[in-house]
Amino acid sequence: MTSPQRLRFAKQLLRDLDPRHSLVAGVIWLVVALAASFAIAASLWAGRVAREIVVQQHVRRLVLETDQLASDLGEAASTRLEAIRAAKDWGSPAEVFKRLLAAYPDLSWIAVADREGTVLATAKNPNSPGLNLAANVSATDWFSGALDGPWVGVLEQSPPMGDVSLLGDLAAPLKDDSGRVVAVIAAHLTWPWTSDDVQRLSKNSDPRGSTQSWVLNGAGVVVVGPPPLRNLPWSGEKLVDASPLIDPPVERPDAPHFERLADGQTVLVTRATVSIERQSARGPWQVQLSEPKEVVYRRADALAVRIVWISICLGLATAVLGAVGARRLTRRLKNLTRSAAAVGRNEVARIEVPSGRDEVAQLAAAFAKILDDLRQERSELLKLSSELERRVAVRTREVERLAEESRYAAIVRERLQIARDLHDTLAHSMMAMLSEVRLLRKLQVHDPDSLPDELVRAEQVAHAGLSEARTAITQMRANSVRDIGLGPALAKAVERFKDHTGLDVEFAADGAAARFGDERAEVIFRMTEEALRNIERHAAASKVRVTLRSSDAAQLELQIEDDGVGFDAATAKPGHFGLIGLREQAHLIGAELGITSAPNRGTMVRLTLRIAPEEL
Repeated sequence: MTSPQRLRFAKQLLRDLDPRHSLVAGVIWLVVALAASFAIAASLWAGRVAREIVVQQHVRRLVLETDQLASDLGEAASTRLEAIRAAKDWGSPAEVFKRLLAAYPDLSWIAVADREGTVLATAKNPNSPGLNLAANVSATDWFSGALDGPWVGVLEQSPPMGDVSLLGDLAAPLKDDSGRVVAVIAAHLTWPWTSDDVQRLSKNSDPRGSTQSWVLNGAGVVVVGPPPLRNLPWSGEKLVDASPLIDPPVERPDAPHFERLADGQTVLVTRATVSIERQSARGPWQVQLSEPKEVVYRRADALAVRIVWISICLGLATAVLGAVGARRLTRRLKNLTRSAAAVGRNEVARIEVPSGRDEVAQLAAAFAKILDDLRQERSELLKLSSELERRVAVRTREVERLAEESRYAAIVRERLQIARDLHDTLAHSMMAMLSEVRLLRKLQVHDPDSLPDELVRAEQVAHAGLSEARTAITQMRANSVRDIGLGPALAKAVERFKDHTGLDVEFAADGAAARFGDERAEVIFRMTEEALRNIERHAAASKVRVTLRSSDAAQLELQIEDDGVGFDAATAKPGHFGLIGLREQAHLIGAELGITSAPNRGTMVRLTLRIAPEEL
């Protein structure tokens, strides 16, 4: 395989593994995620449960060992005490000592003292210290204690001899037939089997390494244990822990628990009380086993880790099997996708429909039917498209004809506008000039002396007409209404009219109406100028009022009033086109024009235009 082929293969593999491009990859990743999630959750749960079970088993074993050791110790002490008490029935002291030492080799010495404490007879094991004959032992604890009955005690301050720990004394009273104590028999007990138990429970004597065996007296002092700690109070501090180490909890005064030692080490402690026939006043003995916390949890943690790894491996195996199964299950869907993609690239004509009755086969059949329907519709659309093109060509020619007619109509409207402007400016000026010319001809015949003054007036009329023509041309070229709005434009026009005529003119406009400024505003402006010119030339008025306002948020209203001579608005005047022009312009912008007038009552022109609210 060449380098380009390997590169293409790697790219295709990455694309196949991308869930954004492949449903199969999405299903596989989903299976992997679910398997991993379940495996991790199950491993954590199972590991925690197994850890708790192993820890409980370990604690139970330690509790059983403690109970067994306490039971052995109590049974041994009780057995030897009973043997000493029964020794009075065995014969002479020599015979008694011989039989006791033979039966119990862990007895260091045996002695009989009279009621005053004088040793009458004694015997000992080889290599063991003993009592001297005729010695007085009345001051010893075992002698004074045995006068009241059987006695068991611990020699707390006795040092060890060799590898054997001197643990305690056993003593019992000897009575006559009347029940009076006549002597005391005692034995010193060395329990070497306690060291054997320690070796059985622990392979070394290091307190940090493994299980340690202890014997505590009622005051909590170590009487059997490692030499550095013997005859010292136990220094462990119980840790507060709400959860018991054994479920169900052990019903005993001192349940297994963790304690922190003086050196900072945390150990598991189990204790059991030694049951003996009679105990000393110091209190009961206790057998104690201790084990470092890390040792307690070592096996449990190792098992939890193994469970986690096993669960992870099983999860990976499940994920692999699920991925393979998902790939096989989605193979038909992938083939359908490839077939549809090939149809989309026009490589094949039809979608390959797989056999079977599952969803993939049904989906492929539906796609194939849709594709056939689309092809049929496509052919029909082609026919319809050609028909539409033909109709579009016909409509285009019709639109061009209508556009030509629209251009012609625009030209006609422009001509009418020019005609109205000429009527409003040049026609009025020419009429005034004609009147002056006629007057001059009459003056030339009847009053030649006034001819110069009238010529001056004729010049003024000609100059005013020229100014009006220039103003009209300027307004046709420039569009001040759109630039500044209808209100300001009307204000300037009214101000010019007032300066020109000297009449009392009032102008009022609200803010919303004053901002109006589209092409309809230009028409309203020209209509206002025409109305003001008519007032100047025909009304003989003294006061004029122009009002621009908006109402109902969608209506513009312009009102022009004068107190002039008025006229009959219902009577037509041939040859006069002022009112006709006003009505044409109002109709052009879709406005309503009302003219109210009567002779000697003035005139009111009212224009109403409906507009959209957003245009104000």
